[in-house]
Amino acid sequence: MLVDCTINNKKYSFNSSPTKRVLDIIREDGITSVKEGCGEGECGACSIFFDGKLVNSCLLVASQMDGSEILTLDGLLEETKEIRESFIKEGAIQCGFCTGGFVLRAYDYIKQNGKKDEDELKKALDGNICRCTGYQKIVEAILKSMR
Repeated sequence: MLVDCTINNKKYSFNSSPTKRVLDIIREDGITSVKEGCGEGECGACSIFFDGKLVNSCLLVASQMDGSEILTLDGLLEETKEIRESFIKEGAIQCGFCTGGFVLRAYDYIKQNGKKDEDELKKALDGNICRCTGYQKIVEAILKSMR
């Protein structure tokens, strides 16, 4: 099927199997901030903004992409700069595999809610998994990135 969409503010038109995962399409285009962790929508490593909503790209297929606007961490580098810098400063990154998903989740939380509330933030991070840090440094980094 022919798919027309926008990824990180760049127009794309390509042929794809309608059931090919969006995660695979994005990674094949060289956008590697989007990772495959679980392949089941449980870990958040493959998070993207799909028509403005934060979703797991491993659960979307090419037939859903037509006419859509997709943003990955690569397309939001300026908007997420303070969050990313705080992750580095606060030691919230170890292996880095989950970082892109956490940064996008944090960006979405700040954009949607903006409350500097640790309990609310922890609830918002529920769909993301980190196997290295134990989460506290991630929470602290996000809170410190908020003005």
